[in-house]
Amino acid sequence: MLKKITLLLFAILSTNIFAQKNNSKIESPKLVVGLVIDQMRWDYLYRYYDKYEKGGFKRLLKDGYSLNNVTINYLPTYTAVGHTTIYTGSVPAIHGIAANDWFDKSQDKELYCTSDEEVKTVGSLDEKVGKQSPRNLWSTTITDQLMLGTNFKSKIVGVSLKDRASILPAGHNPTGAFWFDDSTGNFVTSTYYMNTLPKWLQDFNAKNIADDLVKNGWNTLLPISEYTESSADNSEWEGLLGTAKTPTFPYDNLPADYLAKKDNIRYTPFGNTLTLKVAEAALNGEKMGSDNVTDFLAINLASTDYAGHKFGPNSIEVEDVYLRLDRDLAMFFEMLDSKIGKGKYTVFLSADHGGAHSEGFMEAHKMPTGFYGEDAKKNYLKSLKDKFNVEKLISDVANSQVYLNSKEIEKNNLNEAEVKEYLIKQLLKDPTILFAVDMKKIAESSIPEPLKSRIINGYNWQRSGDIQIIYRDSYLPSYSKKGTTHGSWNSYDAHIPLIFMGFGIKKGDSNKEYHMTDIAPTLSALLKIEFPSGNIGKTIDEVLK
Repeated sequence: MLKKITLLLFAILSTNIFAQKNNSKIESPKLVVGLVIDQMRWDYLYRYYDKYEKGGFKRLLKDGYSLNNVTINYLPTYTAVGHTTIYTGSVPAIHGIAANDWFDKSQDKELYCTSDEEVKTVGSLDEKVGKQSPRNLWSTTITDQLMLGTNFKSKIVGVSLKDRASILPAGHNPTGAFWFDDSTGNFVTSTYYMNTLPKWLQDFNAKNIADDLVKNGWNTLLPISEYTESSADNSEWEGLLGTAKTPTFPYDNLPADYLAKKDNIRYTPFGNTLTLKVAEAALNGEKMGSDNVTDFLAINLASTDYAGHKFGPNSIEVEDVYLRLDRDLAMFFEMLDSKIGKGKYTVFLSADHGGAHSEGFMEAHKMPTGFYGEDAKKNYLKSLKDKFNVEKLISDVANSQVYLNSKEIEKNNLNEAEVKEYLIKQLLKDPTILFAVDMKKIAESSIPEPLKSRIINGYNWQRSGDIQIIYRDSYLPSYSKKGTTHGSWNSYDAHIPLIFMGFGIKKGDSNKEYHMTDIAPTLSALLKIEFPSGNIGKTIDEVLK
């Protein structure tokens, strides 16, 4: 009898537990915030660490999980490719975004990554600024998968000064994607998403917040003597901002320069401030994080990239941009704590790429450096004409790749493999070039790993060139004689920060090797949704509770 009663009680308890488990809702964050800081090298987390305050980067490092050995596993390391890879977990060979621009052989012209002639601008009279959409993106994003996983109940918003950096992360069918219009100083969108701007954005634009941000010009946040992590102000490798005669603080002409040309704000810390303010307006206007369905706010902070390109990584200007961004992030996190609730949202912070030291800076400090690519297309065309007696055998030279003109090759009954082989031999006479390889023969080439895999991952047969060129370390393209650029496989371009913080995330750090492609599947695991369609990444299990 006692045995029967025990079995009966066990059955009742088991049924209750089973029922409770089946009735319980899967826990998930109210909001995911993606912070992709343009051109942020990993070392910036620690280079300015002593000057960061508690609530920004230090809060991420203290309360989050920092991955210290995350690299980009493809070429080229450009903005559009980085954002796409972060959000798809895939690579250019699959997701289709092979660069910011590429040569389209079918149309015989250069194509911009998000250009779309079928849509129109919304929010501006500038017809070109809004002819943008994600139609050139072939794979789904983590934001797409969240929409699919919640039967389109989630709210997804992308914001950036750059069109491509708001469009590609937001995915194919978001609530909206918004970017900065240089002609008005407003944020705009395209008819791909909507026919009129939402009221919250109309109200935001009407406030002319940028005017207020730049009204006092730009001076250093701290006394300039404390910027000991940077080169002296007015270094010869720095570019000029607006009408400034020298690259020196204070930039008192900024208000007038902004009035004359709105894009001047992009090169200052106030571009990041403006972006975070429009992100907050989107959060409030779309009531994101206000219910039990997870929403996603994809934010690109682009002024770090613009400042890096213009002034170089060792400038006081770039340091000041990061110190001010640190304060802006602290206020943004406080806002999220107040409106969403601390521990109820998840943040990840990463970068789309890094940036090389300025050529002048490296030269001044006896480091290997130099320039490449001066008149490259002209020289390559001449070399091929001398050999084959045919002009225009090259369509374009872009993204450190050579696009052969297949139509001219076929028209003149030439063998494409022979043309390629000859040009590669000529390229390898250039001392600035380490490798020049036929894209179709990468696997059999004598190129060391991980470089070989990165070329393979970056090769999209419909959108990439026919020959990939790899230049010597720290060599920059000839157009970057001031400031800097990016795009290479080297650590300064490919080693990026990655920190997760908030709901579902452990505290800690790791030096294990991971890749940019691992971000999207990790978020998918956290949200318990399907991986993006082209995902090749793996989940970073150690960050998840």
